[in-house]
Amino acid sequence: MKTEFYTVTDPVRDREILARAAEIIRQGGLVGFPTETVYGLGASALSADAAAKIYAAKGRPSDNPLIVHVAKPEEAEQIACVPPVFYKLAQKYMPGPLTVIMPKRSCIPDGVTGGLDTVAVRCPAHPVARALIAASGVPIAAPSANRSGCPSPTAAAHVLRDMDGRIEMILDGGPCEIGLESTVIRLTEDGCEILRPGAVTEWMLSQVCDVVTVAKAVIDPSLAGDKPLSPGMKYKHYAPAAEVVLVDADEAGFAAYVRDHCTTEEAVAVSDDKAVEFAPLRVLSCGMHDTAEEQSRTMFALLREADDRGCKKIYIHLPPAEGSYLALYNRLIRASGGKIVRIGKTH
Repeated sequence: MKTEFYTVTDPVRDREILARAAEIIRQGGLVGFPTETVYGLGASALSADAAAKIYAAKGRPSDNPLIVHVAKPEEAEQIACVPPVFYKLAQKYMPGPLTVIMPKRSCIPDGVTGGLDTVAVRCPAHPVARALIAASGVPIAAPSANRSGCPSPTAAAHVLRDMDGRIEMILDGGPCEIGLESTVIRLTEDGCEILRPGAVTEWMLSQVCDVVTVAKAVIDPSLAGDKPLSPGMKYKHYAPAAEVVLVDADEAGFAAYVRDHCTTEEAVAVSDDKAVEFAPLRVLSCGMHDTAEEQSRTMFALLREADDRGCKKIYIHLPPAEGSYLALYNRLIRASGGKIVRIGKTH
């Protein structure tokens, strides 16, 4: 299969390219496309055969549910049984990086939901993503557009590297603004539960839901159980070929550990404003400044860069498992397989 590759930055100017991509979706094919979180691998959410092609292209376990994308929040009614709280959440955080799990309607095949009777629904904010969904005329099932288990793609070049010859088309809409996948929640009787953290934080959700809880598997992947309720819960995910070494320590302890252990075949991930502290070690940049937003936006690209540069290991300072850092913590513990070096810690 030859994979077509197009740059699409203006949905109006590039409408002919989008029309071609939409036709591929309607015909049961696969299109890689940008969202504000990561690049998605899209197919018709109304077709079990199309969903099967996603699993095959990614090498993804078929019990791992797909997220279904709609162009407008109200289109969720077509594919899910939507409670009133969904629209309260949508009013504040949609379009945007929030996915809500709800009972599915019969039009959504079990092959899309991993055999679950629920469907995960998201309305992305990226204009190219929304234009593609609207032009397709069908909801689009789309996990991240990478080989299963590898770092998620935050640039079209990442998609091309993983999916060239496996899918019909890739739309290049530039680098992703957020860089980590959407927050996934399921609604509960008195609020909601976070199954996968993202840019919509626990505090943000508490502005709508009376009670917000965080699934135990978010912090400890071993507690996910046999059947994942959300993408990103069950398996070792987001991992480069390089071994990810997470160090739980204060800043001085992290720096000392890295200087004692990092070899010429390895690297340390730090922000640009701290890089000088680690000279002459090999440094990979996780953003200009040491903030959750910068690290989240750059982390997946950094993990891919580690492989491109032939790093055997990459040392990363473990972020706190709270607030705006929770999503980054969640992705990194999965990338490391849950292995953490604790310096001066008793737990």
